[in-house]
Amino acid sequence: MKRALLIMAALTAFSATALADAALAKSKNCMACHAVDKKLVGPSYKDVAQKYGADAKAVDALAVKIIKGGSGVWGAIPMPANPQVSEAEAKILAAWVMSHK
Repeated sequence: MKRALLIMAALTAFSATALADAALAKSKNCMACHAVDKKLVGPSYKDVAQKYGADAKAVDALAVKIIKGGSGVWGAIPMPANPQVSEAEAKILAAWVMSHK
């Protein structure tokens, strides 16, 4: 019984974190160009996680790209800079994106 409660608590915490990070992505307008499972203007989060899944430094690199923007990796459409996203928020978002492996 105790083990079942611990598992349920862990799943609830994970689910709440996933929802909170999705809410952060929405609040920072990330979802205007990205979706979890399909390409919009930019790649899906699942595609990003798959592409960088083997890179141990992916979260840090993606956090920089979230803030500074970038171009050329996913095609001709550049990702604009997002200076309204703090470094801490960018790392949360990048970790959330990478969780979609």
